Amino acid sequence: MASHRKSRSTGTRVAGIRTPALATAALTSVALLSQTANAAPSDDRPSLEEVEKKVDDLYRQAGSATEKYNAAKEKTSKQRKKVDTLLDDVAKRTQKLNDARTELGSFASAQYRTGASVPETATLLLADSPQDYFDQNQLMNRLTGRQKTAVDDYVTQQSETMKKRQEATEGLDTLTDSQNDLKTAKSTVQKKLATARELLSELTAEEKARLAAIEKKKQEEAARKAAELAKQQAAEEAERKRQEEAAQQQGSGSSSGSSESSTPGSSNGTQAQKALAFAQAQIGKPYVWGATGPGSYDCSGLTQAAWKAAGVTLPRTTYDQVNVGTTVSVSQAQPGDLVFFYDDISHVGLYVGDGKMVHAPKPGAYVREESIFYDGESSIYSVVRPA
Repeated sequence: MASHRKSRSTGTRVAGIRTPALATAALTSVALLSQTANAAPSDDRPSLEEVEKKVDDLYRQAGSATEKYNAAKEKTSKQRKKVDTLLDDVAKRTQKLNDARTELGSFASAQYRTGASVPETATLLLADSPQDYFDQNQLMNRLTGRQKTAVDDYVTQQSETMKKRQEATEGLDTLTDSQNDLKTAKSTVQKKLATARELLSELTAEEKARLAAIEKKKQEEAARKAAELAKQQAAEEAERKRQEEAAQQQGSGSSSGSSESSTPGSSNGTQAQKALAFAQAQIGKPYVWGATGPGSYDCSGLTQAAWKAAGVTLPRTTYDQVNVGTTVSVSQAQPGDLVFFYDDISHVGLYVGDGKMVHAPKPGAYVREESIFYDGESSIYSVVRPA
């Protein structure tokens, strides 16, 4: 007997209950929408590696802007001193010009008192250009010797005063440009650091822990590279000494004179040791961009202060410090040498030995000793031995 029951629509069971196909589709759509909603924020959020790279880039850009700030600050300071000198000179010359004008005025008064028909010196004081007046009226032929001297002095003082005033005006314009450059660099540093701080503040506690683990791994790799360099330098030093001893045994002694200059730690002899000792004494002090001590430093401020303590004057910025001295290979680095980083030469440290340096790393950090490979071998720009 044929069945008159309607066939059941196919469906699925949820928790033991058969659900219609339409309901199943609806549940599936809700689930997909829920997954999409949950995934959207994480898809838009940068990965931890991306955040780390972005922050590192921002710190590096801030370091570069800091050196531009240092250069602008130094230029502004020098220009301000130059302008002050010019303004002082203008004031002195203006006083001399006034004195000369007063003397000419006394001649004019004397002419009126004696009833002279032509008050030449009085007319001179009213002329726009004394020299033009002389050329047109041949006044000089009618003046006494004393009057001529007074007029000559007046003309000279007026010319020199006008010249110095022009120089002062140009100097003030240059000073304004330097001050604008200083403000721009300062603003750039502040914006870069603010962005970096904002990115770091958005990390969760777990992400910060993972970031610290990544940094620790980088430091371990940097330490390994430093140990390799130390081993290489020790081998080269041992070979140098072996060759010296062999030469001495042969009665040569020709290399004994170069022993002091090639021995690690003798870069400029005692001066390098003093510079290094000063830098190491600053360990633990905070990095502050634009600072030159004694309570805080930026990278070039530390190296400048260290070598100043040794009696050697270095320029203020990394861009200039890199050009003062002799460039050597990384394997030839000696204590006291300057190690520069990045293509834009925006960072510098003082070599300690064994692949390590003392440097002021970045905002939020302190002066410390660490591997010169702290940011990878490719980040090293050059090594310079100060002259």
